[in-house]
Amino acid sequence: MELLWKVEEGSHIKLKDYDPGYTDKHADHAEAEQELLKLSDELDQLQELMAAAQQHSLLLVLQGMDTSGKDGTIRHVLSHVNPQGCTVHSFKQPTPEELSHDFLWRVHRVTPAKGVMGIFNRSHYEDVLIVRVHNLIPEEVWQHRYKAINHFEKLLARSNTIILKFFLHISFDEQTERLKAREDDKDKAWKLSASDWAERKYWDDYQRAYEDALSECSTDEAPWYIVPANHKWYRNLAVADTLVKTMRQYKDTWQAALEKRGKQELEALQRMRAQEKR
Repeated sequence: MELLWKVEEGSHIKLKDYDPGYTDKHADHAEAEQELLKLSDELDQLQELMAAAQQHSLLLVLQGMDTSGKDGTIRHVLSHVNPQGCTVHSFKQPTPEELSHDFLWRVHRVTPAKGVMGIFNRSHYEDVLIVRVHNLIPEEVWQHRYKAINHFEKLLARSNTIILKFFLHISFDEQTERLKAREDDKDKAWKLSASDWAERKYWDDYQRAYEDALSECSTDEAPWYIVPANHKWYRNLAVADTLVKTMRQYKDTWQAALEKRGKQELEALQRMRAQEKR
């Protein structure tokens, strides 16, 4: 059962063709919560194996419009993950030092090491999104960045980084409701930003920018997934399900490496004890 949409390499997508309010007909809110708990337990086990085997790293990229649920996805999907094996990075306005380097420099330096699960809350894709929408750099500059991003992600993949990229797809009306809810809830007022409302007039421009980014930069090594995110519970289930299914493919490899290492350590221990008896 597929809960979201994978962008096939070479395709040219239109976001209007994907329903942000979609939920699989077999999905039920209460059952989804129970399934998420099971997936979270399995994710904990898979992360432990990956961390111990030290053969792969994992990079999870989260992108989406304001209020699409990037923070919520991290909080709910990764609730059982061991913090010692996990890093989260958010990419804000570049610092003067970062601006003095190429646009990928600040990203590459925080990619996850082997055994580590890294999460990007926004990412290098901001450099083909906000800079394009607000005309911060010439088109001829950001157009070339798609190819640079693909080369960068291919380099990571060849270095045994598992890459999953999720676009949290919400509707304009759903964003309206979420922004108003923050405004009406004094406990959530700290989440408010006038810029969130201001950016809404660029909605269509952002949709086109995302369509190009997803189309140009979804590859076999680093696929993009479109997540229907109007329903938070379904969003969490879809991301967790895809993440666990992907990591399962490496489980046997990680276990074999750990069994081999364990055998070697036991043999070393036996040799040491045999020498002590002499």
